[in-house]
Amino acid sequence: MSATLKLEALTAEAFTPFGTMLDTAAAELRMINGGTTERFHALSMADTETEGGRTILSLFRGQPRAFPYAVDMMERHPLGSQAFFPVTQGQWIAVVAPDDDGRPGAPRAFLVPGDVGVQYDRNVWHHPLIAVGQVSDFLVMDREGGGTNLEEASYDTPYLIADPAS
Repeated sequence: MSATLKLEALTAEAFTPFGTMLDTAAAELRMINGGTTERFHALSMADTETEGGRTILSLFRGQPRAFPYAVDMMERHPLGSQAFFPVTQGQWIAVVAPDDDGRPGAPRAFLVPGDVGVQYDRNVWHHPLIAVGQVSDFLVMDREGGGTNLEEASYDTPYLIADPAS
C-alpha cells in the first residue's frame, strides 16, 4: 500500500532544513555592465571542497515524469551540496527527507515554480530531478572529485505524488 505525498508550495522557510531556495525575487540585485544587466548576487554558496572536491556547473535535461509518480528511493551526497536552477521555466518537483538514523525519513514534496531553484545542502536526502509536463533543462552546480559522494536508499513502501495539474 502506497502513501500519498502532498505537494507543498515551496517557501524559503519550509525548505530551510534541507537547503536554500534560489529565488531572484529575494536576491540582492546589483546593476552591472553600465546598467544593462541585472545581477542576482550570490543566490547560494557551493559546499564542494570536502576531500579535495571542486565545484562544477553542468546542464541536466530532465524528461517529464508520468503521474501519479511513485517516490520509491532517495539519494544524498555526503561530500557536497547540489543546486538546481531551471532554464526552461517549467514547474518541477523537489522531494526531500530528513535523515532517520542513516536512512531517509518521511519525504516532503515541493512544487517549484519554473523560475526558482533549490540548493540541497550536503548530505540531505532528496529524490532525483522530477520534471513536470515537458522536457526541462537545469543548470546544476555540484561537486566533482574523489571520495564516495552518492548514497542511495529505497523505501519499503513508495510514496505517490498525484498529477500537479489536477
